[in-house]
Amino acid sequence: MKKILVVDVGGTNVKVAVTGQDEVRKSPSGPEMTAKAMVQAAKKLAKDWQYDAVSIGYPGPVSDNAPTYDPPNMAPGWVGFDYERAFGCPVRIINDAAMQALGSYDGGRMLFLGLGTGLGSAMIIDGVIQPMEIGHLPYRKQTFEDYVGKRGLDRLGKKKWTKAVADVVARLKHALQAEYVVLGGGNTKKLGELPDGARPGANTNAFLGGFRLWERRK
Repeated sequence: MKKILVVDVGGTNVKVAVTGQDEVRKSPSGPEMTAKAMVQAAKKLAKDWQYDAVSIGYPGPVSDNAPTYDPPNMAPGWVGFDYERAFGCPVRIINDAAMQALGSYDGGRMLFLGLGTGLGSAMIIDGVIQPMEIGHLPYRKQTFEDYVGKRGLDRLGKKKWTKAVADVVARLKHALQAEYVVLGGGNTKKLGELPDGARPGANTNAFLGGFRLWERRK
């Protein structure tokens, strides 16, 4: 059985897990982190683990197994970086929200929304995954991300932010005809009662998605 190292790249931390281990390890990321620094951090975290391949959950758009834009909350240099050479093994890269969505999927038409630094989004319909960039679409006087991401939580306060999340979930669920919505990301735990039609996603689902990525594409 192939052992997979899963690397979840976030705006606050880089987290790693590997096939056959329950432990999740992390180290700080932040606006100064480059792709090279991320690889170095991941390899250091996994120094006593064996793995044959790597899955990377990337905080931005991905096309043809490569980032298409640098992450807005990190240092430049992610596009065009040779991840396979840096890790020394095969690498598959997917948008971080899509990776968590893949790990959260339970059939049918699912919309995934990640409430974190920004707003991650992906949809899976009958097993086919489609990463999206809903967070940057206009909403009220700004964007969806400006209301339900971390900036929105800091600006609005928890009560108004919770109402904004409920409104966004209802609008997007209806517009995309999703059967259910999974809310992931670190700020989901700050919601009291979840919006109608939504269920919580565990952060560990990102790692399950990273493992599934190799099961699905042979």
